[in-house]
Amino acid sequence: MKRSEINIIIEEAKDYCKKNNFKLPPFAFWSVQDWKNKDKEKVDEIITHSLGWDITDFGLGDFKKTGICIFTIRNGSPENLKLGKGKLYAEKVFFLYKNQEVPLHYHWIKVEDVINRAGGAVGVQLYNSTKDDGLDSTIISASIDGEKIDIEAGKEFFLKSGESITLMPGVYHRFWCPDENVLVGEVSLVNDDRNDNKFYEPVGRFPKIDEDEEPIHLLCNEYLNFIDG
Repeated sequence: MKRSEINIIIEEAKDYCKKNNFKLPPFAFWSVQDWKNKDKEKVDEIITHSLGWDITDFGLGDFKKTGICIFTIRNGSPENLKLGKGKLYAEKVFFLYKNQEVPLHYHWIKVEDVINRAGGAVGVQLYNSTKDDGLDSTIISASIDGEKIDIEAGKEFFLKSGESITLMPGVYHRFWCPDENVLVGEVSLVNDDRNDNKFYEPVGRFPKIDEDEEPIHLLCNEYLNFIDG
């Protein structure tokens, strides 16, 4: 992805959050120079737990078709889950464009609530995974806003603004926006994007960036390239 494209996406995501009165934390707005001035030890939680901006086209080269703009607000460590103490949870917000989708994937560990915070509908498609990571034809047992429901494998349905679904480990899920941009929230167990994502079709997770201009904000996997000490 080009840095200029990433910069535009971040600006549009910030504007959409502002439009919908969703307040991002201060570090969402830190510049490169702000990061250079930081004491590494004081911002270690942000660095270590990959808080902040996370934008990917999944290596497919067409972000507006297949991609996602994430801002991770809070997150714990996978080690916390093993120990059963510390910060055991995470929170994110996604900005999705009209006609954009997030491809089928599941998590081995993470349980997550996906919430339509504002905007249009969110399309959802689910499958249980098989032992060899295929798509099972069995019924998915899910919870939509606390109400247990059974969902036919592969059936497309939609979450309206304010609605949410709980997704359990091993359940493949795909999201898309059929009619207009949308702000999506996620509340979950600790998030580990490097080790707890299984995509049905192989994709890339963190894009290689063509530095055609300077970044306005750093991505969550870039901090150590800029911060001193």
